[in-house]
Amino acid sequence: MRKEITAKVDTGYLGIKKFHANSEHPIKRSKHHKLTKEEKRHNREISSQRVPNEHAIGFLKRFKILALPYRNRRKRFGLRLNLLAGICNFDLAVA
Repeated sequence: MRKEITAKVDTGYLGIKKFHANSEHPIKRSKHHKLTKEEKRHNREISSQRVPNEHAIGFLKRFKILALPYRNRRKRFGLRLNLLAGICNFDLAVA
């Protein structure tokens, strides 16, 4: 990843700081450490910025190209993924 890009990830990527210093992830709570209002606001802000990306990935998974193993020619995977991404972008522009 480029150093000037901020990666906003979920709690599944807690070790990303080792590889990409400019990354943000939500603050986890524990049994003994409840989240403050500021920490909850921070988590909500990160989540709200990630929602459009998650929706786009979900849209592509409806076509099963990302949800299941790809069984066709590998050379054409990029072409088909780009076509589906174009359909997704068109659908978002019309809505």
